[in-house]
Amino acid sequence: MAQSLAMPPKTAGAAERQASLRWSHSVFVALIYAAVVIVAQLVIHRHLADYVGPDNDDAMRLVEVRDFLAGQGWFDMMQYRLGLEGGTLMHWSRFIDLPIAGLILFFRMFFSPEGAEAAALTVWPLMLVLPLMFFMGLAGRRIAGAEGMHFSLILTAMFILISPRFVPGSIDHDNVQLGLVALTAAMLVDETYRPRNFAIAAVALAVQLGIGAETTPFVAVACMTVACLWAWKGEDFAPAAKAFALTLALAVSAVFFSLVPPRFYSTVTCDNLSLGFYGITGAGCIGLLLSTLLASRLSRPWRIAVLAANGAFVFATTVALAPQCLRNPLADLDPMLVQLWLSKVTEAQSIVLMAHSEPNTLGAFYATGFLAILVCALRILRNDRPSLHAVLLALVAVNWVITLVQVRGAEFANLLAIPPLALLIAELRRTYMADTRSLRSALLYVGAMLVSVPAVWAVGGALASKSLGNNLAVAAPAKAEESADCASKAALAPIAGLEPGVIVSASNMGAPLLRFTPHRALSGPYHRDQAGMLAELHIALAEPQQAEALLREAKVTLVAFCKGDPQVEMLSEMEPKGLYAQLGAGHVPAYLEPIPAPADAPVRFFRFKPQG
Repeated sequence: MAQSLAMPPKTAGAAERQASLRWSHSVFVALIYAAVVIVAQLVIHRHLADYVGPDNDDAMRLVEVRDFLAGQGWFDMMQYRLGLEGGTLMHWSRFIDLPIAGLILFFRMFFSPEGAEAAALTVWPLMLVLPLMFFMGLAGRRIAGAEGMHFSLILTAMFILISPRFVPGSIDHDNVQLGLVALTAAMLVDETYRPRNFAIAAVALAVQLGIGAETTPFVAVACMTVACLWAWKGEDFAPAAKAFALTLALAVSAVFFSLVPPRFYSTVTCDNLSLGFYGITGAGCIGLLLSTLLASRLSRPWRIAVLAANGAFVFATTVALAPQCLRNPLADLDPMLVQLWLSKVTEAQSIVLMAHSEPNTLGAFYATGFLAILVCALRILRNDRPSLHAVLLALVAVNWVITLVQVRGAEFANLLAIPPLALLIAELRRTYMADTRSLRSALLYVGAMLVSVPAVWAVGGALASKSLGNNLAVAAPAKAEESADCASKAALAPIAGLEPGVIVSASNMGAPLLRFTPHRALSGPYHRDQAGMLAELHIALAEPQQAEALLREAKVTLVAFCKGDPQVEMLSEMEPKGLYAQLGAGHVPAYLEPIPAPADAPVRFFRFKPQG
């Protein structure tokens, strides 16, 4: 009797030690994979011309961090040097500014200010590789064991190596969001429904809301997935649902009050965390928490009815509090900006536009996610761990649907496609290893591995449309070089030492102008700078005589003209009599005084001196 009573503690202790060993093993394996990926990134990108990424958002983020380090307040998100007089209120998050600023301060102890920035901007995106690898490896292990972990890590390594988000200099928030999405998925695929894991997922979702609105649909679907699991499983899932709802309510409150200044507590915006998303999330948390406390023992039909009532409550809260957030946050964008700016932004293109302009990229953007959706749906139909695959299906599908509307969702869909595809590959490998002479098993195993890599689809698309691929390969570097020349430090040097003024230029030059000069840029490619962007477009398209009045109205002191900028080329073709077209033809109005610059300089600068 005494021996039998002593067995459970020993068994429990052995189980704890085994779990600890598995955890340590997962961390060690993820660390090895991450180290290989980081070294590969450093080797592949060892010849980068600039320590800041090529995306406008990378340069703007650095400007924001510099302002923060210079003393701009935590709650003060105004970019005073962007847009019309008074500046532009940005919708970005200090949650990203803070660690980058901390790294810069650390490296200032060893390097010059510029060297400290270079070191910080190199380290930051590479640091994020480790948690992403660990979270994806953990998700793979939880659904498919050690084999699944390795396949998940292999696919994640390939994902990182072809993604621009983890290249040195990439400091926009998408890389952090990818890591948080991976963390959420790794926690929600826990089939033992441990409350701790669902609480961690709730924290990850709250932080996502605080960083940016891009993942808001994902956050909403993740919350609905947890609620649906409760409605389906009842008491078995109630502790996890309680932990999720309570933690999310507390975490999103902490995020809201740590990011939103008191004067904006009652303001509703749909492109960042505000009263709208806070109130909607809170309503959902309250509904789910009360449901788990009062209705978990009801029969499944009654729980589904309670879930429907909660959904109606959340929807009513949305309609009452933030009805504008039920539509696209960019729906209020001026039609002129939609036509001349947003429709030209690659990451904002729909599948229809991508099929028309770049059909060879469709496989890389859509195939892997669709394959994962298909795999999950078939497993649900076969009653093969249906709850797990329903969760995975929901997480992949929401991002894949976003990708149909805006291609920017492809990275999230491709990342979340990895766990279900890793499970499929692990199973196919076992089948092959059981009979290594089977050609069919070998082909299925290798084929599944290949089609699970977006880069394979990209190569296939390029080969399938070889002539288009060759044209793009020739044209793209030239365009990139022209844009880089327009915005490089050397190109903007002639005005860097001038007294701060207001400069009008193509919007793509806005962030570099803020980075390399002390001036205020009238236009930058950000939807909250609508007024500044419209002012620049009207100036560019106006005939020189009318442009003078518009320049005076915007209080412009300098004009920067880069003939090779894509926007300048487009506007010059649209309006041959406009200011940009006339400057491109060498016709300089009398009110513009050229500023001395090298003869071969890609950018020409002019002082604006109103006549009369």
